[in-house]
Amino acid sequence: MPVATVGFIYPDHAAEDDYPRAAALLDAALPVAHIYGTDLHAIPELLDLGSPEKLRHGAELLAASAPAAVVWACTSGSFVYGPEGARGQVDGLAAAAGVPASSTSFAFVAAARALGLRRVAVVASYPDEVARLFVDFLADAGIEVVSMTSAGIDTAAEVGTLTPDEVLALTVANDHPEAQGLLIPDTAMHTLEVLPKLEAALAKPVLTANQVTIWEGLRLAGVRPDAAGLGALFAEGGRHVDH
Repeated sequence: MPVATVGFIYPDHAAEDDYPRAAALLDAALPVAHIYGTDLHAIPELLDLGSPEKLRHGAELLAASAPAAVVWACTSGSFVYGPEGARGQVDGLAAAAGVPASSTSFAFVAAARALGLRRVAVVASYPDEVARLFVDFLADAGIEVVSMTSAGIDTAAEVGTLTPDEVLALTVANDHPEAQGLLIPDTAMHTLEVLPKLEAALAKPVLTANQVTIWEGLRLAGVRPDAAGLGALFAEGGRHVDH
């Protein structure tokens, strides 16, 4: 029997294979349901992608798996609503799914708090206009962004084609000495495979979108995950965190 079943609503297709990779490491069931929208990192399209109707549909697709918790596995499609709007978004998802719910944006906040990270660097794949909304979201939660880099990639599909070496190079080139940790906020980016190399290269915790999303879902399901190969968060951040 798996330690838990947690459902994830994932936009379109890009890096969803990070979820079965994590499921095998964690001995957990992590079913993924897909919803679809225009594949652009642009504010109007992201607002549509995270709409109540689409998330409700995602919850319906996951119902047969009987998840103990559900997470909206999209950072930009949650923080684009702002802190208050993003809270309403997950409250609506919880009502639709009938189980605790969260989103990747709130997962980043909870994960940073679990590791005691107050000053972070952000390496975003998004255009600058979108990436700055993530900085604002973190600031509202009391997390200072000491540096932010935006790669300016317009579509999630393109982000999904980045190789582990490209992700490593992008991350190492944009660390900041004052950052206690580094955040990579796009679930379209493959990061689980390269995560140990990232933390080894930077000698600090690295939080990536699919990593924190999975951790958050297990946390909501009442599981304190501990798995080698999934970074400091899974090794050290299993304690309960409110957000």
